[in-house]
Amino acid sequence: MCLVLFSYKSHPDYPLILASNRDEFFERPAAPATFWKGAPDLLAGRDLKSCGTWLGITKTGKIATVTNFRDPRAVRDDATSRGELVINFLRSQDDPTEYIRKVNQKADEYNGFNFIFGYMSDLYYFSNRGGIFQKISPGLYGLSNHLLDTPWPKVELGKTRLGNLISGNHNFSPDAIFGILADTSHPDDGLLPDTGVGLEWERILSPVFVESPFYGTQFSTVVLVDKNHNVTFIERVFNSKPDQYEERKFEFRIKGLS
Repeated sequence: MCLVLFSYKSHPDYPLILASNRDEFFERPAAPATFWKGAPDLLAGRDLKSCGTWLGITKTGKIATVTNFRDPRAVRDDATSRGELVINFLRSQDDPTEYIRKVNQKADEYNGFNFIFGYMSDLYYFSNRGGIFQKISPGLYGLSNHLLDTPWPKVELGKTRLGNLISGNHNFSPDAIFGILADTSHPDDGLLPDTGVGLEWERILSPVFVESPFYGTQFSTVVLVDKNHNVTFIERVFNSKPDQYEERKFEFRIKGLS
C-alpha cells in the first residue's frame, strides 16, 4: 500500500513535484534507491523479493511509479509482480502508448494496480481495474490504493497540504514536503473507506505515514524536476518511525533536453 502526491505542470518553476510513501510489511526486504548495475541511467529502489520497484526515474527523463489497488477478495498468489511494470517501462524503448498496449494484453496476470508513467513532457495513468488509461493534464493529484484522485482521507489531506505549500511559494523546501509525508494523524472512522480488509486494518492504513508493529511506511521519496530539467531525488529510509531515518540524495540533469 502506498501514497503518491504530485503536482504536474502547475508550478512556474517545477513542472513535476512528486511525493511518495511506500508502505510494506517490515519482513519484506527492500534496498534503497541507487543507480542500477546494468542500467546506469536508472535510479530506483529495489524490492528484493520480486526484484521490481515502486518508483524510478532515468537520466533520460522517464519516470514511473505504481501502487496496489486494494481488493483482498481478488488477490492471486501466483500474480506477476506489479513492480515489474515500473522497471520494464523504464528500461524499454517503447513509447507510453505502445508500452501500455502490451501491458493491457496481459493485465489480468497482475493483481490490481495503478500505474503513473511517462516523461516530463507527457505523463499517463493506467489501472487494470476498469482498464482506465488517460493522459494526465496539468494539475494536483493524489493516488493511494484505489483509482486516481479517489477522495480517501489521506489523499485529500495530502493534496490539500501539498497544494497549500506550493501555491505561490517558489521557495518551498523538500523538508516541508517530507513533513506532509510524515503525518501520522488518523481520520474519524466514519470517513474511512470499506475495502474489505476490516475496520482495524482500515484504521492502520488510514494515515499518510503508516505505523504498526509489523507493517508501515518504509520509504518516503521527494522528486523535484525544475524548468531547466534538473532533477533532485531525495529518499528517506525508515526504521518504522517518522523521526528515525537515513537520507539519500541524488541530483542530475535530464539528458538531451535544452
